[in-house]
Amino acid sequence: MQLKRTGIVLKPNSRHVVLRGFEPTNDQRKLNIIARLSTLSEGEVDQLLQEVLDEFHGRHQKPREFFLQRFEAVRRHVLTDAVLTENRRLLIGAYFTQEYALESAALFNPSIVWHPDQTGLEPGSRRFVLSLRATGEGHISSITFRSGVVDAQGKISVDEPTRFVTTPDVVTDSKFEKTLFRRKLVELCLGTPFAEGVIAQLGAKFSLEELENALRLAVQENDEQAETLDALVKSIVTLAKSNYEIRYRPEHNLSERLIFPLGPTESNGIEDARFVEFREEDGTVHYYATYSAYDGRFVLPQLLETDDFLTFKMHTLNGPAIADKGMALFPRKINGHYAMLSRQDGESLYIMYSDMLHFWYSKEALLRPTFSWEFVQVGNCGSPIETDAGWLILSHGVGPMRKYSIGAFLVDHEDPSRVIGRLQHPLLTPNEDERDGYVPNVVYSCGAVVHDGNLIIPYAMADYATTFGTIPLDELISAMERG
Repeated sequence: MQLKRTGIVLKPNSRHVVLRGFEPTNDQRKLNIIARLSTLSEGEVDQLLQEVLDEFHGRHQKPREFFLQRFEAVRRHVLTDAVLTENRRLLIGAYFTQEYALESAALFNPSIVWHPDQTGLEPGSRRFVLSLRATGEGHISSITFRSGVVDAQGKISVDEPTRFVTTPDVVTDSKFEKTLFRRKLVELCLGTPFAEGVIAQLGAKFSLEELENALRLAVQENDEQAETLDALVKSIVTLAKSNYEIRYRPEHNLSERLIFPLGPTESNGIEDARFVEFREEDGTVHYYATYSAYDGRFVLPQLLETDDFLTFKMHTLNGPAIADKGMALFPRKINGHYAMLSRQDGESLYIMYSDMLHFWYSKEALLRPTFSWEFVQVGNCGSPIETDAGWLILSHGVGPMRKYSIGAFLVDHEDPSRVIGRLQHPLLTPNEDERDGYVPNVVYSCGAVVHDGNLIIPYAMADYATTFGTIPLDELISAMERG
């Protein structure tokens, strides 16, 4: 059994920069900056703004629009109601903006699914979406994308990304479902009589603004308990802000779209998204991705949802079985239930079932470290793939010197808690070209696909760059020891 390396390498590119808000450490510094800018004449403002626009010309698509957004974010610190010229507002916004090289450190941990648009291709070819974990300054990770094609002969080509990376529009009028939000409050032990009273006043669907207004009124009505209620109110708002929606426009190339941390639970990174093309029982298709949200202290598994890779909804996951990292959703319901892989104890694989996509209560052990190359831990490398032989699951194992290898095993179609085949030896271990990088001795994937009988595995090399490997599916399955 031999996995074929393609030689394709996607390396991080520090020229891929995105505009990001610059936030001084405290409000006094913001006031100081705006005060200094207020001493400039209109002529000086015009000249300085033009210098900024000339220096950064061609690096971003709509910098003026972003500068105005940033001005609005700091407008409350302007100590006058006088109307400011557009150029002065633009210049203030520029002082509260910075460039961020989103993949300056690494471009790794890929996941691949078939593109929702398969038009305009040669017979036998399929277009794919490749998601990647991009890591930049401060080890902050985000999700970026590439597109490409696998042709009838199995040749993989990746489209050249455009020069630009664009931030999305945040959907400010996004609605929360009352029943779902109430249940999340209860799961987080926030379902107090005060919280229930607030939720009861809202409609079946409500916006963040409506929630915040209802909370504000409720606190005013309970003025004597205001200090006591402060922590509860903040927690409720944090939950709401962690469930949000972003949107790109169709004119944005896929490679320009970026999912950068916006929610409070993911302020320090969105890591290791495992995308899956999920088919509902009525035949409709959604794309989901489980990912790790990191706020600088805690890691929480969360869920992303999209139908078109233009609009993305980010959801918190709840329930006692939501723990650790490395969750991966099966691509369809099994016996009427959602099913998901997880790693509950940091070293073994578990399987979970639920009637509700956002809530998970039970788990059972599926696969434990067994072979020497996985004695430290075993986990998954993406969502299961349905084959004639059973559900194919790519695994990762960690052995001596914390070396990561990729393995594989099979579970039963109707009872995926039953392992029916397993590789005794790794499918892939780091070779000399893959050992050195951000984290040495690691090969890792977050999802693969099958094309014309061949398994296509995008994988990270030493947590630095990304490449592809392929192997005939029959050959891989035949190499497994059957249980």
